[in-house]
Amino acid sequence: MSSLKSVLYFQAGLGVLANMFLLFLYTFIIVGHRPKPVDLTYCQLSFAHLIMVLTGGDMWLTDIFESLNIENDFKCKTIFYISRVMRGLSICITCLLSVFQAVTISPSNSLMAKFKNKLKKYTINAFFFIWLFNLTFSGRLIFYVGGFTNVSEKNQMKVTKSCSLFPKNYIIKELIVIVTVFRDVFLIGVMLTTSAYMVIILFRHQRQCKHLHSISHLRVSPEKRATQNILLLVVFFVIIYWVDFIISSTSFLVWIYDPFTLTIQKFVMNAYPTITPLIQISYDKRIIRMLKILQAKCH
Repeated sequence: MSSLKSVLYFQAGLGVLANMFLLFLYTFIIVGHRPKPVDLTYCQLSFAHLIMVLTGGDMWLTDIFESLNIENDFKCKTIFYISRVMRGLSICITCLLSVFQAVTISPSNSLMAKFKNKLKKYTINAFFFIWLFNLTFSGRLIFYVGGFTNVSEKNQMKVTKSCSLFPKNYIIKELIVIVTVFRDVFLIGVMLTTSAYMVIILFRHQRQCKHLHSISHLRVSPEKRATQNILLLVVFFVIIYWVDFIISSTSFLVWIYDPFTLTIQKFVMNAYPTITPLIQISYDKRIIRMLKILQAKCH
């Protein structure tokens, strides 16, 4: 168990550092340079993932709250609410990235092409709606989470060392599950649809290029690299989401969480926000160039 917690702390530390680096880089690009429309999306995704890792379980913000002697019930509600909001932002922004890139690479004669010129305006409106929706949607959860007490333990489901979920009315519980699953399935469906569309476009482009050049002389365009990046993010997200969903749903239905399951779920939950910045760094040439400049200056 101690070795699992060590892995969890290493994963969290890596996730915090990688997302802080990306957040700083994209903020620098947006403020001081000519940003691409997608940079604002990546910046918000990095912010959401940074907060997700910081609120993941009993590690970072929990220790800060304890040092400030903040009431346990308030601490639990705050961390749980922020964590749920950031999780919702993560799935919404990943979906937005997929739609954004599908529009960007769509051919000029397609239906999506007419949205290209207004993409920046639509993206800003989408951000406003996404934040408002997730802040409102996750608000209901604070009524069903609180500080863990030894009184009537059977009626509580311990979700962290000091926090637990309280039983809900059967109808309310079912309604919350249905709405949450519907939201997530809808967004994942949009991701998979736009991903399939992008794969078809890339495949057609590859076939056209083969008629014009030999394969050995083909160079990967920035648009293709960006598309491959987002496709990889979507596939990885869908896999991680369903693993987390199976663990959470099973525990929720049987109304029991054991420490081992909690640790595994934290590892799964932090996998996407930790791996995502590493994928972005490996695909974005601007980041690679900046790292090489920094390395040269250090030497």
